[in-house]
Amino acid sequence: MEKLVEMGILFDFYGKLLSEKQYRVIDLYYINNFSLAEIGEEINISRQGVYDILKRAENRLVQYEDKLGLVKKFKDTNEKVKIILNLTNDIMMLMEKKKLSEINSKLQYIQKISQEIIEEG
Repeated sequence: MEKLVEMGILFDFYGKLLSEKQYRVIDLYYINNFSLAEIGEEINISRQGVYDILKRAENRLVQYEDKLGLVKKFKDTNEKVKIILNLTNDIMMLMEKKKLSEINSKLQYIQKISQEIIEEG
């Protein structure tokens, strides 16, 4: 399950950098839950051919993350937003100020969107 989630997130961030065939295989396997045989039938290649494309695509997604680190940066940013959100909640409890409420609202929105992106992957 963990690999499925990891590949889904990497695919969301870097999928468009894959070749068209690699993109299709990853999409069918991880997103649409096709078996290797079903993918082979869909794109008219052998099961072994699908496996080879899948492994190359997975390796490429991991390499992109190793070099660019966008998923790590995204997760780090999301964690920092959570911390800031908690701090503003604490401050709001001490001081009911309109500005703090606005900041809190915006941070909640950013955190919600970030979490949705992570969960969709």
